[in-house]
Order: sequence, then structure tokens, then C-alpha cells
Amino acid sequence: MNIAFIAHDKKKDDLVGFAIAYEHVLKEHQLYSTGTTGQRIMEETSLDIFRFKSGPLGGDQQIGSLVAENKMDLVLFFKDPLTAQPHEPDITALIRLCDVYTIPLATNMATAELLLSGLKRGEFKWRDIVKGQNHGENQS
Repeated sequence: MNIAFIAHDKKKDDLVGFAIAYEHVLKEHQLYSTGTTGQRIMEETSLDIFRFKSGPLGGDQQIGSLVAENKMDLVLFFKDPLTAQPHEPDITALIRLCDVYTIPLATNMATAELLLSGLKRGEFKWRDIVKGQNHGENQS
């Protein structure tokens, strides 16, 4: 599975701790991240992560592009709901794309833990259910 990590500044420590706790599960998958978040996780774990630009410089949109191409399976985006983000439209667009393409999105640690627990047990079947759906694309 392709899994993306994103975290706002005040949530980076939480996501790093989460990655440490679930490293045994995450190491079996292709991992992607926005720049700083990925760097922080790699410094604290043995995980290999493909890093995009930082979120405000387009990293959220780069991950969104993979979602739109149906090349992302899970997004862990630890958001800070108490701090205004200058790139809020990019964040909203990413969340919308996850909804459009039926990509599980965790915006907090509790949801992320449930998703990773299901992943660990092999319980993710949504790809089989939505396989072949065109998500609004033109059919010829």
C-alpha cells in the first residue's frame, strides 16, 4: 500500500511518535510525506520515505496528485485545528480528493490508530469494492 504522512507544525511530534509506535506495520509499505514531516520521521525511525516539498510549498498538492491518479491508498494527516494555516485551500482540496477517490484519511491519532490496526489485520477491502469506478471521469 502507498501511505502518505502530513502533519502541521504543532502535530509533527505526535506523528513522529505514531510512526515509531507503528514502524513494524509501516515498514511493509511504500511511504510518502511532505518534506519536513518525512525528514523528522526518518530521523527517528528506520523507515524509508519518499519526500515531497513541504506542505505550504506544494507538498499537500503533490500528495493530492497521487490521490487523483489513484496511486495513494491511505493518508495520515495530523491537522492542527487550533492554528490558522496559510495554505488552507490546499488542505481542503486534499481532503476533498480523498473523499472523491474513497481514500481513507486520518486527521488525528485516534483515527490513524484504527486505520493502522485494520491494515495490520488485513481488513482493508475498499479497493476491491471501488475497483473500476471512474470517479466522474469521461467514458468513451
